[in-house]
Amino acid sequence: MADAPESPKAEGRLPPLLTGRKALVVGVANEHSIAWGCAAAMHRAGADIAMTYLNEKARPHVEPLARQVGAPIFLPFEARDGVQIDALFEAIAKHWGKLDILVHSIAFAPKEALAGRVVDCPRDGFLTAMEISCWSFLDLAKRAEAVMGDGGTMMTMSYLGANQVIDNYGIMGPVKAALESAVRYMAAELGPKGIRVHAVSPGPLATRAASGIRDFDELMGRVASRAPARRLVTIEEVGAACVFLASPYGGAMTGETLYIDGGYHILG
Repeated sequence: MADAPESPKAEGRLPPLLTGRKALVVGVANEHSIAWGCAAAMHRAGADIAMTYLNEKARPHVEPLARQVGAPIFLPFEARDGVQIDALFEAIAKHWGKLDILVHSIAFAPKEALAGRVVDCPRDGFLTAMEISCWSFLDLAKRAEAVMGDGGTMMTMSYLGANQVIDNYGIMGPVKAALESAVRYMAAELGPKGIRVHAVSPGPLATRAASGIRDFDELMGRVASRAPARRLVTIEEVGAACVFLASPYGGAMTGETLYIDGGYHILG
């Protein structure tokens, strides 16, 4: 069998499609994060970047990345901490006076909710997963709407498990399905204001968030061997696609779930 094709590099200079745009990227945990792929790509495309970190334990892993993109706004963000979120948007309003792009790339389910059957998911675990992984996007979008006076683009990260049963993905499947449905409703509601809303559905990537899914390495191997592209995607490719969605080239698109998975989602 021929060797699988190598992933093309997407780290070079992107056209300055986002020059002058202001982007908030939430969910960077380290240099392997999908959110970091988005922040770096948007920075290369000319956008100014605001970034967040979860807590003081995470800060040392994220702060050097914020420096790489020259982020003038770098603040803590815990999805259930209203005080922190208020401070974040106050800083955006004070420093920039507007926002053009929102990237929401956070998800969480307690171990007891993720490990077992969906039918056995405890109530508290379900509510926590839904609040952090889905409702937090609605909360951020409502706040972002107030500073997107010139329109803008909002994006959140989903996964194939929203529409297909994926082994060991558990309760996150229904949660991501809710997230994708919310995207469609938000696109309809915010469209008249020039705000476009998308879900981006990357293939499996070795991120910190994915480490809690049992047998994840086997899933990545299966996708790499079966996907039409015969490889996994990269965070740089996800970031480049998000640049497109946020740029004028994606101006007629909204409410989409865009798969970036080497074509794996088309297989039965």
